[in-house]
Amino acid sequence: MIIKLIDIPKIEDPRGNLSVIEKNCVPFEIKRVYYLYDVPSGAYRGGHSHKEQLEFLVALSGSFEVILDNGTDKHRVMLNKPNQGLLISSGVWRELENFSSGAVCLVLSSGEFDEADYIRDYDTFKLSKNP
Repeated sequence: MIIKLIDIPKIEDPRGNLSVIEKNCVPFEIKRVYYLYDVPSGAYRGGHSHKEQLEFLVALSGSFEVILDNGTDKHRVMLNKPNQGLLISSGVWRELENFSSGAVCLVLSSGEFDEADYIRDYDTFKLSKNP
């Protein structure tokens, strides 16, 4: 399971900080960008794995937890810094929960949306890990 926290370059300025995600910041070509926001208290997002896509998650505002599962081990990562992102490889089940009020999750993906790339059933995911 490849999960890695990556620092995003931060330019500090008394007028406000600036962070930039350029081609060398994430180890893939970005083909899709989306963001999650207004997630109700107690709700969760994710609940799937990708067969091929890589994703890079950033908490632009607020905080949330990412639960990562490779079929054997589970890890929990808190994202709460807009200058740090989480790289998630393919073949990793992910769930996002405990969104703070006003949290915004930015997702950079290595692929365009393709339903065939998703595994949305946990039992099917487990079977794909232990055929």
